[in-house]
Formats: sequence, C-alpha cells, structure tokens
Amino acid sequence: MRFPMGVDISALVEGKTISLKDLAGKTIAIDAFNSLYQFLSIIRQPDGTPLRNRDGEVTSHLSGLFYRCINFLEAGIRPIFVFDGEPPELKKDTIDERIAARRAAETAWHEALAEGDIRKAWSKATRSSRLTGMMIDDSKKLLELLGIPWVQAPSEGEAQASCMTMKGLAHAAASQDFDSLLFGCPRLIRNLAISGRRRLPRSNRFVQIEPELVNLEDVLKTLGATREQLVDIGILIGTDFNPGIKGIGPKKALSLIKEYGKIEKAVSAGKVKEIEILDQLRRIFLEPEICDIEKINWGTVQRPTIIGFMCDKHSFSVDRINSALDRVPESKPPAAISSLDRWLS
Repeated sequence: MRFPMGVDISALVEGKTISLKDLAGKTIAIDAFNSLYQFLSIIRQPDGTPLRNRDGEVTSHLSGLFYRCINFLEAGIRPIFVFDGEPPELKKDTIDERIAARRAAETAWHEALAEGDIRKAWSKATRSSRLTGMMIDDSKKLLELLGIPWVQAPSEGEAQASCMTMKGLAHAAASQDFDSLLFGCPRLIRNLAISGRRRLPRSNRFVQIEPELVNLEDVLKTLGATREQLVDIGILIGTDFNPGIKGIGPKKALSLIKEYGKIEKAVSAGKVKEIEILDQLRRIFLEPEICDIEKINWGTVQRPTIIGFMCDKHSFSVDRINSALDRVPESKPPAAISSLDRWLS
C-alpha cells in the first residue's frame, strides 16, 4: 500500500510566480516541519554529509532556518512558524512508510559512499533526513532569539496555518504540499523555504526556483468545484491519511466528481469502490483539530544570545552570523497582529 507525500493535485493547480518583494509587509504562516525537512535535505556536503557542529550534531536545519529567516526579515516579511502536533491515527501508515523509506535511503547512501559514487550518495542522502526532538527544540529557540513567533499546533501544522490564514492572522500559508488547499487555506505559497538557485537531483545543472502563489478561489473557479468536492478529489487520489483508489489520478478524480458531485454517488454508479472511512477522512480536512489563536506577538533580534547559540554552541562562524544579522532592522518588533487586523495582511 503506497501513500502519497501529501495530496498530489499539481496537475489541477496553476500558481503565479512571485518574489520575496511581493510579500513585503505580509504575515506568512509557515509549515515548520515541511521547511526543516527541506533544509535537512538540501544543505549537505557534496557526498551527502549534513552540516554538523563540533560535537557531531546535525545543524543543517539551523543553517537553513537562520539564513532563510534573515532573508524574510530583510525583505520585510513577517513569518510565523507552525509546528506539527500529534498526527491523526489515520496517518500512522504514512508515517511508517516514510520512516522505512528514510532508512532504506540511508543504507543506499552509505553503500554509494563505499562504492565511491558521490553523485548517487548525495541523491540518496537527501532522502534520508530525520527530524529529531532536539532539532525541533533548537529551531524554536532560534526563532525566539530572532523575535519570530512560532505556534504549536495540536495536530496537523498545515491545518493550523490554514486556519490562521482564514482568520486573518496571516496573509498566506507556506508549504510545499497542496494539503493546505484542502484545509481551506485562501492563499498558499510554495517554494518559499527553498527559493533561489538549486541543483537538480542527479545532475550538475542548476535552476532558479521562485516562490509560487496559489489562490484557492481561483483553483475552485477553474475546476468548477467546491472546496468539499476538492477534498473528495484528494481522497480519491490519495492523501497522507488514505492510499486513494488504484488507477485514479487527478484528472480522472476531477472528472468523476464533476459528473457525480461526490464520492457516494460515484460509488452508487459503480465507478469507484466504497471508502469505509470516508466521513472520517472528510472531517480531517473540513473540521481539523486546531487551537484558537487571537493574537500574534513579535519580539526583537537578540544578537548577543544568537551569537552564543549559533557560534559557541553550534560552531557557526561569528563573522558570517554577524554579517547576516547586520542585514536586519533591529529597531523595534512589528506591531502585534490580531484577528481583527486583516488589513495589515
């Protein structure tokens, strides 16, 4: 049984390329786990070895988080990082598959290193990333030192970020996955954590990756579907919580839902088999577990403590950290954002 990495509706969705400058003055709710895994994946030595401090602890995630946040602050973007909580029980099989895939990739990485195949080693290493509790704690600590707020979601971080965007606490949510659209996020930004020049897998070619804005209203209008129908389309294709129906991809799922309106009618017509946990799957997206937040507060950049944390504890260069911090206006924190301050976003 294969579960997708998030719902794959890329064939049905068209976004608009934007730049960091387009987000100046905007508050963005960022899927923290999604971003940290990206940093762990791409910030590595040519042979796939991640960055480490003098004690051998992985620091690729801190490097990516620090410099990306500096870019955000310099561009006038107000980021809020949202961390996953306890996953729904239906996600267990997906999590187990991902753990197994990472272990297999780690084994293949070491085998490639033993064979002297550096290109293959790097490719396999990027799929072996693991995010530990210590990494999460250190990431939260760094955000606090940068004056950047973070939110602990009770369950899915994307659901929490989507709710905050719907509520007006953020202009958009940022994630690589399209699940945010099923959670009702009005605006989704992809590639925000990894924008810039990136090497293509298994090659020495580089491409320029730009942020992409996806508007839910535009997507639904283009598809001629409601959000509830988009959720049904996702369920037919497969999500983190169900494997989908074999032989049904995005275009076929869209066609079925447009013809029959919802999954039950397609089942009655004999077009798809019955999904026993259908109502439970729908509730994950339409009635997600979230925490109610009324206000977001920013702090100030704590330069001396950042130097101690990044350089003394985690072996980063003092000169480079100071140089990056010099790019950030440190006068005072942004004004607090409440659910009534939609105009600020």
